[in-house]
Amino acid sequence: MDFNFTEEQVLLRDAVGRFVREEYTFEARRQILASNDGMSREMWSTMAELGLMGMPFSEDDGGFGSGPVDTMVVMEELGRGLVVEPYLSSVILAGGALRAAAPSVMRNTLISNLMAGESILAFAHEERGGRGVPSHVALSAEKTESGYVLNGEKAVVLWGGLANQIVVSARTAGDVADIEGITLFMVDAGAIGLTRRAYETVDGGQAAELTFDGVQVDASAILGKAGDGFAIITQVLDEAIAAVCAESLGVMKALHEQTLEYAQTRKQFGQPIGKFQVTQHKLVDMYAAYEEAVSMTYMATLKLNTNVVERRRSASAAKAMIGKSVTFVGETAIQIHGGMGMTDELAASHYFKRLTMIEAMFGNRDHHLRQLAHG
Repeated sequence: MDFNFTEEQVLLRDAVGRFVREEYTFEARRQILASNDGMSREMWSTMAELGLMGMPFSEDDGGFGSGPVDTMVVMEELGRGLVVEPYLSSVILAGGALRAAAPSVMRNTLISNLMAGESILAFAHEERGGRGVPSHVALSAEKTESGYVLNGEKAVVLWGGLANQIVVSARTAGDVADIEGITLFMVDAGAIGLTRRAYETVDGGQAAELTFDGVQVDASAILGKAGDGFAIITQVLDEAIAAVCAESLGVMKALHEQTLEYAQTRKQFGQPIGKFQVTQHKLVDMYAAYEEAVSMTYMATLKLNTNVVERRRSASAAKAMIGKSVTFVGETAIQIHGGMGMTDELAASHYFKRLTMIEAMFGNRDHHLRQLAHG
């Protein structure tokens, strides 16, 4: 199989990489994290100007119709810079639901605003007690004469505190874990009865707990067909898994480079610690773990357009391998850096925190190993 990138993909990688190197420096990122929003609206607009928001959307939607490999290229470069802006939540998660099932009126407005960098979207699906099971939806949607009334809670909604609109999974029929009876709604963040409690995540990003207390939505807010949301949810989650796997490649590569540089300059017993054989072995093992992750990420990305069973198994296999790789690379990097590696002033600690977050997102290594074991 040909794993070479096309000329267009190489140019895309160079453009995003240049943005990260020149504008998204470590110090710039620290200032962004210290701001009120915890993200930069200016950087968000710049990403829109680069065309990153419109990449996955079809030309009919005003986008570029790019494929999964293009998304992989972008996510890897964003990972190298630890970009905190809500690309994953807005473009991959909520944007993925829009691409898959949004009615034309909704598409015209929301996708246009997103591609212009004028809005932030969120995807509210995870709930307490769900334990990574995609069909676990307890938030209820009771049908009324004009639409639906939503009641319940959502947990760990990435950038849910700043989002303008939120894609929400709700149960319109069946029991809590049933595959059938799940419906996706687009809910305005300012809806009456919606309460958002935002908080900072360990890696410097943001998430929110959402409470729906009698939130009324029109029937026109449904994405796809009522009761058929499970297929859309699993597709979006698999695309998100492939995306964070790609992001982890950029994070691990940057962290390996920083650790290698540190080992060449930090001296002990009168010579750089990189001269010691044990350190050299650890650096080689870090790179080997990174390369294993590359292969699995490529596989998961290329399988996104195959049948559902193959796509899901590939996503779980990749996430399980990435979970192993990010843990090893992160912990080894900190071990080589020593106490310095855990200080906030050193970039390595921030890369380690992001890898820790990625391992837990969308199910950790143990969860996906169980998924593979159960078929």
